[in-house]
Amino acid sequence: MVGGDRGLRGLQRAVTSLAALALAGAWGAEEGTAAAAAATDERWFRHGLVELKRQATARGTPDETTKTNLKFDVIPPSGAIALLRLELPFPDSKTSFAGSAFDPDFGDAKVRVGFRAAELAATPVTSFVELTLPTADPPSQGSGKFQLSAGAKPQFALPDGPAAIGAPRQQASVQVQQVVSFAGDPDRADINQTKFELEWRDNWPGGHHAKATVKPVIDWVGGGRSGGVLELEGGWPLDRRWALALMAGGRLWGEGVPGTYATRVELKLSRRW
Repeated sequence: MVGGDRGLRGLQRAVTSLAALALAGAWGAEEGTAAAAAATDERWFRHGLVELKRQATARGTPDETTKTNLKFDVIPPSGAIALLRLELPFPDSKTSFAGSAFDPDFGDAKVRVGFRAAELAATPVTSFVELTLPTADPPSQGSGKFQLSAGAKPQFALPDGPAAIGAPRQQASVQVQQVVSFAGDPDRADINQTKFELEWRDNWPGGHHAKATVKPVIDWVGGGRSGGVLELEGGWPLDRRWALALMAGGRLWGEGVPGTYATRVELKLSRRW
């Protein structure tokens, strides 16, 4: 186990170093090209995003617990790949709703590759593949398994209200994601889930947004039992690069189903570059 622990710590250091490099690159890219960008050109802030998220969750399980999450997005300007993402979770050692923000562990890191939208019956459909790594330390803070998932998300534009009264632009989307586990700790439970996200979103001209999302999940390992949560989020810009969002969520049905939770409150700070 000593060699395994060293390998896990080495992987942790590598993932954390990659995160630091991504963060430095995001800030460096902005400093290096700011002079060449027009100060009023909003399109310039489309290279990527860095996000810090704090979640307080009432259900203390390895996959749904109180934690701090770092996300790094890179958006390639052209080609089939539209998104490169790295997520680093830091679950609190204390898994209650209040948690222990200043005593974090390390969770299972995620890497996602997203693809540019394809037109399907005049509807844009984005897709992605995602790999979850069993990097948790201690192992109880993660699934103990490698996880591979793939998803697709069609988006539907809805009729806008009168622009003269500042009505928001409305859109709806339906995301379907299949998650399966492989390899990893043979003593840990397998994972085979189908997840859905049904979202209604309003975007105001000034950058504010509001959205409601229903997230059902089917646990095939658990015999096809299902659960679902409802999340309500509002967000507002601090300036052209920084934004805040606040979300509150709760279970609709399916107590004890993996991927659901009883109650969650989330505060998110993001910076585009």
